[in-house]
Amino acid sequence: MEAFELADLIARQQASGSPYYEFLRVPALSVGLYVLPAGGVDHQQPHTEDEVYYVASGRGQIRVGDEDRPVQAGSVIFVAAGVDHRFHSITEDLKIIVFFAPAEYSKRASGEGPESPHL
Repeated sequence: MEAFELADLIARQQASGSPYYEFLRVPALSVGLYVLPAGGVDHQQPHTEDEVYYVASGRGQIRVGDEDRPVQAGSVIFVAAGVDHRFHSITEDLKIIVFFAPAEYSKRASGEGPESPHL
């Protein structure tokens, strides 16, 4: 079993200097913490894998395809592979648990999807 505490993950993400910190990877799944500050800009591009976002804290908006919706602590959002999406209008620092299935970049590595930069 592997278990994680959000406070520990936040500390590791901050120490990494990157907005995204992956903390679990198996062939069928990868999971990471994505942090966006209030007023920040989300530069991510569509991924080759399906994603689920769980907003642990903060407030803002997410645009998926041509649809916008508010997000806050407790929001869960599914984004299919290849769909353009990003967080915006962030009014409180967002701390988001991101689930990729299969593991992030696994389809790109196998040649199944287009190149896409990391979160």
